[in-house]
Amino acid sequence: MKLHHNIALILALSFSFNLSSETHPWLSNLDYENGVFDSGEKLMQLEYGLHALEEELNNDDSLIIAIHGSRSRGYEWVYPLKSLDSENHDIYFFRWNDQGCPYPSAMKLNSLINEKLSGNNLIKRVVLISHSYGGLLTSWFYENWSNDTPMEIHAIATPISGMEIVNNVCGYRPPSEIKKNVSVSQWLTQKNLDTAFKDLVIDPQIINLKSNKTILLPDNYKNRRLGHNWSISYVADEIIKIRENLD
Repeated sequence: MKLHHNIALILALSFSFNLSSETHPWLSNLDYENGVFDSGEKLMQLEYGLHALEEELNNDDSLIIAIHGSRSRGYEWVYPLKSLDSENHDIYFFRWNDQGCPYPSAMKLNSLINEKLSGNNLIKRVVLISHSYGGLLTSWFYENWSNDTPMEIHAIATPISGMEIVNNVCGYRPPSEIKKNVSVSQWLTQKNLDTAFKDLVIDPQIINLKSNKTILLPDNYKNRRLGHNWSISYVADEIIKIRENLD
């Protein structure tokens, strides 16, 4: 009887694992042409934490982590994530409480990254790609990244100067410096085309910060207005071009 119980338990666990594997948003299952909204929903159904999006990880060269913005539906990440995938990169998605303050989640991500790096000296750099409110999370790393592994941050359409409610409730303050082994590229949408910023008096993407590389995005991309969510796809293509020029 006990043997039968153990066999049943093993089969149940095996079924559970297979079901979880099938529903997990692996890059191979994400579809930006015919199922972009369903794919985005799968990303946002992930539990809070750091999730690998590839069944087989290289654990080599670059660790790329995508950090979503507030009230994301996930679809805006599908094309960028699939496009950035290559043999030299491991792609991760950081699911976090985007209705809370950014710093606690930043510190959690910091711990998770350091766990990945510990005991693995093959990873040459960590790349964070954040969007909108997620950029306030990654701004914590400008001043606080303490690992020797270089970090590269791409903050896209980010209100880096802060917002009244986040400043008052969370104690958010714009970063005042960037550490030597951290490089930051801030990708700015055109304020009048970005529905998140166009009605604001001051563009919250603007900040005076030494060593902060700012890139103003064009007004259209692939014959479409280049607004808030579409900006991630444009930046992904630009990052790929940069990589190709370096290789």
